[in-house]
Amino acid sequence: MLGGLCANDSRAAAALAVPFLIPIATDAHHPHRADALGILSAPARARHFGIASRDELLVHRTDPRRHAPDDYDDYGVEVTGYPAGWSVAAARAAITAETPVLLPLLDDPDHTLRIDAAYALATAADPDHTVRTAFATRLAKERDPLVSAALLLAAAETSRADAHPPTALWIRERWQDRTQPPEARLAAAIGWLCLTDLPVPEDLRHTFDILATDERAQAMDALPWMAAAAGSGEPGLLCCVRRMLHPEEPEPDDDPWAGLL
Repeated sequence: MLGGLCANDSRAAAALAVPFLIPIATDAHHPHRADALGILSAPARARHFGIASRDELLVHRTDPRRHAPDDYDDYGVEVTGYPAGWSVAAARAAITAETPVLLPLLDDPDHTLRIDAAYALATAADPDHTVRTAFATRLAKERDPLVSAALLLAAAETSRADAHPPTALWIRERWQDRTQPPEARLAAAIGWLCLTDLPVPEDLRHTFDILATDERAQAMDALPWMAAAAGSGEPGLLCCVRRMLHPEEPEPDDDPWAGLL
């Protein structure tokens, strides 16, 4: 239900549930902790599905290109008429307040919970870099390639909300590091592209050419960032590669009747 509210741009009610979801998500014996953690940060991200460009991916606002000073801090309003920015701010404030109890989930034995924990913590305010440090610490000992990718995307999202040049440099080093698993290198490359407006380096293009296979793209849709970026039949990773490296290309035609007339 909460996921449906967020998908329908009605986060105000879902945001109120966040403080109650956190104790469930952090209770190792609760039967629905995974579900609670999976939906925890949905109200904290005001963006629609299908976003995969450098300008928009990892940005929690609905449309980062809007700069209208009278449009509720660029967030606009929900379909209910409630200011979307208020919902996002409330959800992020609740997650930020409970960061100390959420951080241990990065070491949970369940790899899915570690991914969802990174996804949730990426929405927390991090002025003292505690969360980013935790991501880096966990990455140093992480053995699951998809969790490693999640940690890097989470670090990039946190840095996009609160610029931190050392983190951007660290993320760049990760996609250049051939000892990292392919999933981590791809996630780092995507994260770095979102943190800079520099031209795409040739070695990064080569990294995508070699590592961004169809099979790996399908597997990486297990990451919530990639699942949200996915288009009609196109995995999120490949959608990001297409839109970030070839923004001039038209969007694929998702009309099932195209070519039959």
